[in-house]
Amino acid sequence: MVVRTQRQVVDYALQRRALLAQLHAGRVGVMEVCDADPYLLQAAKFHGEPSDTTCPVCRKEELTQVSWVFGDALKHASGSARKPEELDRMANLFEEFNVYVVEVCRTCNWNHLVLSYVLGTNGLNDGRSGRKTAAE
Repeated sequence: MVVRTQRQVVDYALQRRALLAQLHAGRVGVMEVCDADPYLLQAAKFHGEPSDTTCPVCRKEELTQVSWVFGDALKHASGSARKPEELDRMANLFEEFNVYVVEVCRTCNWNHLVLSYVLGTNGLNDGRSGRKTAAE
C-alpha cells in the first residue's frame, strides 16, 4: 500500500533474511522467532491484511500484515492496529505519525517487522515552502 503522504520508509527485508538464515542454520531456535504476543495475534485476526507470502517457518499459511500506529498527535489511538483504509483517513487528519507493519503467521506465531514509515499532513506541499520564519 502506498499512501500519498508516506515518507521516511524503512524496509527490514535484509534483517528478516538474516534472521531466517540463522534459523535455518540452527543458530536460532524456532521458539525464539515464533513468539507472537497474543495481542498481536488478535490484531492480525481483526485488523490484519492477508498477504501472498507463505510463512517462511511453518509453510502452512499465508502471512497476515498488521499496521501499528504511534504518535503524540494520535493521543489514545497511539499504539493500536489499523486497517489500510483507516491509515488513509488518518493520514489526512493528523499532522504526523509512525506506522510499523508486522507480518504474522497465525499458525506458528512467526512475526517480524517488515516496514516502517511516517504518514500525516506535515510536510505536504501546499504551495508554501516548508520553511518558517521566526515570527511563525
